[in-house]
Amino acid sequence: MALNLPSLETVRGLFFMKTPVPSFRGRKVLITGAASGIGKATAEIVAKQGGELVLTDLQADVLDATVNEITGNGGTVLYHQAGDVSDFDWVQSFARAVDAEVGVMDVVMNVAGVSAWGTVENLQHKQWKLMVDVNLMGPIHIIESFVPQMVRRGQGGQLVNVSSAAGLLALPWHAAYSASKFGIRGVSEVLRYDLRRHNIGVSLVCPGGVATPLVNTVDIVGLDRDNPVVEKQVNGFHKIAVTPEKAGEAICKGVLKNKFMVYTSFDTRFGYWWERKFALPYEVVMRIANNRFNQLYELSQVSLAQKEADQAAVEKTGSAKH
Repeated sequence: MALNLPSLETVRGLFFMKTPVPSFRGRKVLITGAASGIGKATAEIVAKQGGELVLTDLQADVLDATVNEITGNGGTVLYHQAGDVSDFDWVQSFARAVDAEVGVMDVVMNVAGVSAWGTVENLQHKQWKLMVDVNLMGPIHIIESFVPQMVRRGQGGQLVNVSSAAGLLALPWHAAYSASKFGIRGVSEVLRYDLRRHNIGVSLVCPGGVATPLVNTVDIVGLDRDNPVVEKQVNGFHKIAVTPEKAGEAICKGVLKNKFMVYTSFDTRFGYWWERKFALPYEVVMRIANNRFNQLYELSQVSLAQKEADQAAVEKTGSAKH
């Protein structure tokens, strides 16, 4: 009986995949969270390399300013609209408008995200829900609304999902944030294989520290950010954080080389390698880091209590004068 052996082309396909997007020139690129930080930096790089942009962000005024800046520098923005990626109805409406005005995307980049840290006894339900709604369901809404068209067109493309170091490592106080970032990592791992037969590559971006506005606005539940010790720790983060431009360059290089794992700095790459190769030392380091966070929390509680006492004294003095 003759054996039906797979063809050489089929075997090659198991090991090699032609880069779907070898250049941004003339390619239609959707970027969420495009008004600032990594999203804006990536949009600027894509525009300089000849990409044609479709941009969205929650902040309308800042998005308009970004669009004006890009077009003023000779870049092309085909369409832009402010909106909330966690709102599925809005994303569907946005996608219909993009389909009608622009057509099918060549590259879809999920960059928009928010962050909140805290221990389980301090995190509120609204913070857990916000992380999942924006960081996980937001990208899923975009994938649902834009990737099927790429599949049907049959010309390939690239999907980019921004996770985080917290999507690879068990960082202290990151349970809610990691729920979303580990989630989008899982989605990306599956789609990496599901979309391969359609010549659509998938890139999972795992930034470490990036000096974006998110650093100063992140909700750290239970910490007094005005406390000098806490402020020093935050400033220390700034010292090791890479610029949004460097992160954007890493993302663009990852797309053009069809890389799955995209790191924006060495620390995340090393930490992920360390976790997989040296499980017990990794656990010890995480325990030490967690203890450090707890010390900051205890210190913050003292300073917050003092602030409340000072405020109460001021209010009491004011009442006495009246």
